[in-house]
Amino acid sequence: MNEHVDRREVLRLGVAAGLAAALGPASNAAEPAKPLRVGVIGVGGRGTYLLQLALHAGAEIPAVCDIKLPHLNRAIELVAKARDGKKPVGYSQGPKDYQRMLQRDDLDAVILGTPMQVHAAMAIDALRAGKHVLSEVAAAMTVEECWGLVRAAEETGKIYMLAENCCYFQPVMLITHMVAKGLFGDLTYAECGYVHDCRGLLFEGDGTLTWRGEMLRDYLGNLYPTHAIGPVAQWMDINRGDRMVSLVAAATGQKNLVDYVRRRFPKDHPAQQIQFRSTDSVTTLIHTAKGKLIDLRYDISSPRPVVSTTYYSLQGTRASYESRIDSIWIEGRTQGHAWEPIAKYAQEFEHPMWSQLRDQAAGTGHGGGDFFVINEFFKTIRSGGPSPIDVWDAAAWSVILPLSGKSIAEGGAPQEIPDFTQGKWETRKGLAG
Repeated sequence: MNEHVDRREVLRLGVAAGLAAALGPASNAAEPAKPLRVGVIGVGGRGTYLLQLALHAGAEIPAVCDIKLPHLNRAIELVAKARDGKKPVGYSQGPKDYQRMLQRDDLDAVILGTPMQVHAAMAIDALRAGKHVLSEVAAAMTVEECWGLVRAAEETGKIYMLAENCCYFQPVMLITHMVAKGLFGDLTYAECGYVHDCRGLLFEGDGTLTWRGEMLRDYLGNLYPTHAIGPVAQWMDINRGDRMVSLVAAATGQKNLVDYVRRRFPKDHPAQQIQFRSTDSVTTLIHTAKGKLIDLRYDISSPRPVVSTTYYSLQGTRASYESRIDSIWIEGRTQGHAWEPIAKYAQEFEHPMWSQLRDQAAGTGHGGGDFFVINEFFKTIRSGGPSPIDVWDAAAWSVILPLSGKSIAEGGAPQEIPDFTQGKWETRKGLAG
């Protein structure tokens, strides 16, 4: 992998073609490349949607895996319908049956749509089985898992990409392009958060916990950092000219979730006895090697309407951006000291990927972000890399989860963030490189 690649070049590669075209060779249109052969592990709601996008992109799906037989059968029939009755092999013999699927020699890559708690183990096994990996977020739950993931990718040379769709939102990529063009000057500060009322997603209909609920029972800290930190990390060239070096975290008490459980379930219901570790809201302050500060918030338990599940603020020496009011101020361009709509600059600074692929992305999930995730992953496999959201990014963004919990448990004690690039961040090029 070329560690000195300019991220602008990585993103520029997406301009040339849509999903189907990305599967073809760059040099010889008369000899179409063989379809990528992709297995999907975890075909619940999220995994099934990614499966559909992969099919739409022209991928072959030789195998699918899920511990829930109804999910598995639904995925098999979906593939059969899209591929003239050709059914994939299904794997559903327990939580480890995916390892049997990974032994197949007719898989180029796997997509992980499983619960977050098993992402790292499955990704590591897949990489070491010789498969490229697209993993849902977050990448890992512990510091040790982050390092294991990095070692597996480095030692096997296989492509790893984190499926962080927020990095491909149209407004996010507009700011990405403006940062690259220098409109913000030097970046100094960012505020971002994932604030999404998910109380209804924590329990099954019978009151047992979903995987999200199990996370809140078992873990403390910011349990879903990548949606918020991902775009900011790319704007700030994290791991490509700068890096996150330390964090401190603070948390509220437990009021909202406790109140929700008390009101939703009868007094004698087992759900009333669950002891949750997670708190209502967590704020994490992150320092970078070059003096930038990131204020990161997480809250999925507080009752509130959903306008947007994420928000972003960005401050530079020449401009300031606020996603919560869809506004920007640019010194020398904005008149006076009043905010103006970011839409004013949408045409002038639209990211080239959106300019070229808007029609293909339209109608896909998460504001088109899911289209770009699949598009970039398949294209990266075809080109041999580098991954636009690679294993070092995945580890750095995901390690916030365990370290924020450790900081809270230690009364707000600062935590050192590992350098997963082992010094390479200083020479890799980023947006402003």
